[in-house]
Amino acid sequence: MLRLKKGNDNLKTKEAPIKPQLANEQIRIPRILVIDETGESLGELDTKQAIELAYQKGLDLVLVGPGAQPPVAKIIDFGKFKYEQEKQLKKQKKGSKKTELKEIRISLRIGAHDLEVKRNKIIDFLGQGDKVKISLVLSGREMAYKPKAFEALSSFIKSIPNTKLDTPASIERKIISAIITK
Repeated sequence: MLRLKKGNDNLKTKEAPIKPQLANEQIRIPRILVIDETGESLGELDTKQAIELAYQKGLDLVLVGPGAQPPVAKIIDFGKFKYEQEKQLKKQKKGSKKTELKEIRISLRIGAHDLEVKRNKIIDFLGQGDKVKISLVLSGREMAYKPKAFEALSSFIKSIPNTKLDTPASIERKIISAIITK
């Protein structure tokens, strides 16, 4: 799926286009290698002759190998062919999951129970296959205790089972962050 940004925060999604297939009179190549509906090669024929043969069988002539020498065309039902292509594309899309980056924010003064809730949420995110960015936010005088903050973040990360550090802890302004994966 392609994501198009429109305006500030409105995101619209657009389906990736399917490569168009040439069929029947759209094929402008003079001679093509023809394969019939059973998969047998009929040899190299003129395009007009192959189209007539396909019409006699009540089917369509579809160009399936335009890059081959000579180009390959198949006598099949074009509607069924397009349906099978879309079905296969949906199956591929369904099988692949995009990993997302989830963010959890904590602070130096966070309570033990709140830390446990955040830890459980991180475990859920990792179980779904997502990456998790843990951000420790420093405010005011806490900026003077950066080593303590790094230590607190690393101990919190170590308390989460079955994880590995994807990106080590780094500081950017008032936020110390690290990215973990399962």
